[in-house]
Amino acid sequence: MALENKLIAGILRDEGGFREALRDILDEDLKMSVHEFCTSTGLSPSTLYKIMQDQREPNLRTVRNIIWAVRRLENHPGGDFIAVIGHRVVLNKIEERTLRVHGRNIRIKEYPAASIEDAIVAAVHAERDGAVALVCAPIVAPTVEKILTIPISIVIPQESIVRAVARAAEKTA
Repeated sequence: MALENKLIAGILRDEGGFREALRDILDEDLKMSVHEFCTSTGLSPSTLYKIMQDQREPNLRTVRNIIWAVRRLENHPGGDFIAVIGHRVVLNKIEERTLRVHGRNIRIKEYPAASIEDAIVAAVHAERDGAVALVCAPIVAPTVEKILTIPISIVIPQESIVRAVARAAEKTA
């Protein structure tokens, strides 16, 4: 049974059925804590904790958002891609969309950014989308390290900088 159907059946079953169905989905199917679920979906931890502790019944909007989040995690579970943030020109040079690392396939998902602000927003979106790690430029890394909970790897384009300096030197000769 699809996970969203478990939630709907829980709503119809009895009072507290939605909470029980959600707890079962988080524990058994998604293997996530409430905090991890909220971090990966962008849902309010405060609201979810109140629902899970039977302090609040969810309203229709909250139920809809939880169902959408569960559906997205079921169809595209987190933990299976690394986000790469960069300018479109740089991202277009990535040839492989899946890399084999230590015996497992790692998907690469691109997040284009034309400014530091775009890169910070893209980093937050990447973590919410379920990225297990992030690759970005050194200029944005210190900021996103303070915001995100996933590991950050810095790209240092040393060879491309050396080539760019050489081209600039040729133009001045």
